[in-house]
Amino acid sequence: MTGADGFVGSWLVPELLAAGYEVSGTLRAGGSPPFRLSLAERRAVQWVPLELEDPNSVDRCAAFGGDAVIHLAAVASVRESRQDPGRAYAINTAGTGRLAHALGERHRGLGRTTRLVLVSSGEVYGPGDPLPRREGDPIRPVSSYAASKAGAEIAALEVWRRTGLPVVVARPFPHTGPGQSADFVVPAFAARLAEAKRLGATTIRTGNLEPVRDLLDVRDVARGYVALLSQGVPGETYNVASGAGFALVDVLARLARLVGVNVTPIPDPSLVREIDIPHLVGDARKLREATGWAPRIPLDQTFRDLIDAQTD
Repeated sequence: MTGADGFVGSWLVPELLAAGYEVSGTLRAGGSPPFRLSLAERRAVQWVPLELEDPNSVDRCAAFGGDAVIHLAAVASVRESRQDPGRAYAINTAGTGRLAHALGERHRGLGRTTRLVLVSSGEVYGPGDPLPRREGDPIRPVSSYAASKAGAEIAALEVWRRTGLPVVVARPFPHTGPGQSADFVVPAFAARLAEAKRLGATTIRTGNLEPVRDLLDVRDVARGYVALLSQGVPGETYNVASGAGFALVDVLARLARLVGVNVTPIPDPSLVREIDIPHLVGDARKLREATGWAPRIPLDQTFRDLIDAQTD
């Protein structure tokens, strides 16, 4: 698993171990196993260095072996990719192409079948009608993050067609949970609400609260990736989504209720995206029919667990 030291990786490692997999996880230079993992879980994983911008590092990682790769490593946020679009393309698109190529050459040269589950993003769909997106819908990315993820899909699927490397594409829609960085909207809301409660403030800063988003628990998303390891069809793309839409203004209200604070949101232009997607909800029927996967964790439980983790 690449990106095993990230937010989703910290939840995917235990899911894979519980499913009986032997797991190797990549770390960036100077990185360390996620603090959320138990000592036993950290010891159960073989940790491997990986820098996607370094061809030699990618080749060493691809030669490491394994029956499957879940490729999580990426510049993972719209905000971060906007600050340095070139880096987002270098890591998300070129890095994925480099990794897929190395795996494909190994597959073709050694006859060793290594399945690649590429984690893309529902953001690739961009603006569209206010209906759940399906995998056959056109993609219209409106951020360097989404465009770099669309490029990663193209690069990986080219390797599948050229070498036969089994590539499965997962398009997760927005997900959150304990341990997510406050660079993302739900933990950012929760942190500002907790601070407002501590200070006795009656307002908090927010960006645009009108967009509607599909929201999943990260633990449900991790289960979806595990399901695709064995049951995803090479060359196919699968949405990982709840199918339910939540306006961000309602997300804020639910979090405020759980935190126990009554505040008024104050728009802050610095928190508004240059171009926002008004409605981004996914249809996961294809994943459900292929694997039996469905979300299990109620949204309020996700929010409570996230708030508790921030408090801890």
